[in-house]
Amino acid sequence: MALFFIGVATFAQLYSPQGLLPVIASDQGVSADQAALMVSMATLGLALGVIPWSYLGDAYGRKKAMLWAVILACLFAALTILMPTFPLALMMRFFEGLMLGGVPALAVAYLSEEVSPRAAAVAAGTYISGTTVGGLTGRIIAAPVGDQLGWKPGLLAVTGLAVVCVLIFVLTAPRARNFTPGRSTFRYAAGQLVGNLRSSGLRVIYLQGFLTMGGFVAMYNFMTFHLADPPFGLPLGLISLIFLAYVAGTLSAPRAGVLAARLGRKQVLIGGNLVMLCGVVLTLVPHLWAIILGMVVMTGGFFASHAVASGWSGALAVAGRAQSASLYNVGYYGGSSLFGYLGGTFFAASGWLGTVGMVVGLTVVATVLVSAVLPRE
Repeated sequence: MALFFIGVATFAQLYSPQGLLPVIASDQGVSADQAALMVSMATLGLALGVIPWSYLGDAYGRKKAMLWAVILACLFAALTILMPTFPLALMMRFFEGLMLGGVPALAVAYLSEEVSPRAAAVAAGTYISGTTVGGLTGRIIAAPVGDQLGWKPGLLAVTGLAVVCVLIFVLTAPRARNFTPGRSTFRYAAGQLVGNLRSSGLRVIYLQGFLTMGGFVAMYNFMTFHLADPPFGLPLGLISLIFLAYVAGTLSAPRAGVLAARLGRKQVLIGGNLVMLCGVVLTLVPHLWAIILGMVVMTGGFFASHAVASGWSGALAVAGRAQSASLYNVGYYGGSSLFGYLGGTFFAASGWLGTVGMVVGLTVVATVLVSAVLPRE
């Protein structure tokens, strides 16, 4: 329960600007890709923060490190709203993401140490559902508030929600009973990371997360602009309902795990990528219901692939499972940061077709790499 609420606090804040990007672009006088930096800077910070936080948690305790991480993130979220210029707001978003990296870096380790093995899978699923609910809630709260009052009150509303969730975490998270402090030397830590990077299979898994997550975030970043422009011209509060497509991911991720156990990880991973591709292409149909269906299909396919790939990153680990999972997160959020921004460059050059073309290219490359390199299992 505690990790459910800290998951909500983390991912509500991380992606809350996504539904506000047209308002941010208009208010700050910046282009679509520059507005998208409000998301990309936070995910870049998270990507860079995951590995350092994992070692801080080893040294000082998972619960304590997660609590400090999310408290500091809330502080930087408040500072984002107070900054007088857009570049300073982006800097605060980077530090907010850097702090938020402590939660995905440590939550699963905290669970595995403090929850009985029989309940661990259910507990982990509860945490993952919190991250999904958080990502969805942050977008759906921020966009309608921002549409009426401006993007800063929209972000502030989500920060308020996060503070409440942090308080619930403090009150409900049990004291760590099975944690043993351990500090790694820099050489040992670097050796674990480099050891995993030497595996060609793991490199492909990390690239799978990097490429597909980058395309996935780009689709949601610039769909708001696409639906706000002619011929649709929808209001931002209504556009934010497109994020309800995330429910498809909540349903597809556990199903993908069941199918992977029956059919093999590789087949399900490739299948998820192909479903994602179909959904991306479907959004080119100039009809609102086709676009909605396309986003639902894309989201279901993406989360199915992500569920398999993230689990496989630990199973294939050759130099520490926790470190391999951290490297997957670095690629996952690094792709979100880079292609979440570049999707706007393609959007400015060729409209929605340009963004879709970029995402199709990324997903095809990922699928070819998975097909060619990863073993059947």
